[in-house]
Amino acid sequence: MNWIVVTLLVLALLAILTYLYLPAFLRLLGIHRHYTIPDFDMTGRRALMICTNHDRLDPLKRDTGAFGSEFTVPYYAFVNAGMEVDMASPKGGVIPIQPGSWSWPLACDDDKRFMADKKAMHDLKNSKAIADLDPNDYDVIFMAGGWGAAYDLMQSEELADFITRANASGKILGSVCHGALGLCSAKGLDGEPLVKGRRVTGVTNGQINTFGIAVTPKHPEEELRKLGAIYECQHAFRDPFATHTSIDGNLITGQNQNSGYETAHRILEKIATQRNV
Repeated sequence: MNWIVVTLLVLALLAILTYLYLPAFLRLLGIHRHYTIPDFDMTGRRALMICTNHDRLDPLKRDTGAFGSEFTVPYYAFVNAGMEVDMASPKGGVIPIQPGSWSWPLACDDDKRFMADKKAMHDLKNSKAIADLDPNDYDVIFMAGGWGAAYDLMQSEELADFITRANASGKILGSVCHGALGLCSAKGLDGEPLVKGRRVTGVTNGQINTFGIAVTPKHPEEELRKLGAIYECQHAFRDPFATHTSIDGNLITGQNQNSGYETAHRILEKIATQRNV
């Protein structure tokens, strides 16, 4: 009987240690690795956070949506700098959340802050429709990923027009992971694809295959390469643990869910540089 008690105690201890230390271990490997964004004063500036409306991972019929940290991290980087931040989506209304991204062990501090923020949660459930917005009202347009974005960011004519006009006005265009798909249907000043000949990044095919979501209709690495972009990325022993940020003029893009911190940091640096011109 004693060996049963000992076994149960050992299993309980292992469960407790796993619960306490797995998030830290994942950070050590590269998931949401600690990154300090320096202080910026962007009072009076405005940012628009664009996320998906799509909530089903067809044809598997699993739930999907926006990946938490891919919008919460830049959201609070901008808020902390004094910016006003609006939430938007192709159709407006509810922005669904990628299952697991807001729970243990993946939820980061900014995810928890967002979930406790009444204004932020209200805006998440009542996002603005892209067709109702003017890009000239914003200094930064930022597109978050999550598997749902594979179904509507590149496919949205309203978003393509919005990003095309934002680029023509010299707005800073940012994205992470699948959010890069929101750049893919937009046009540059010459009428060619906006990303053609420009250095950009987004989630790798390797990461998509690791997560078993090749069933999604659009893959950022493939779409960016097809359009003639200079696709950049970093690899790790598994790509979900890698990160990379690409900067090309007004395009500042991050590779995946780990890249929100640096991508937001470089966007804030860009705004500060513009202010000093």
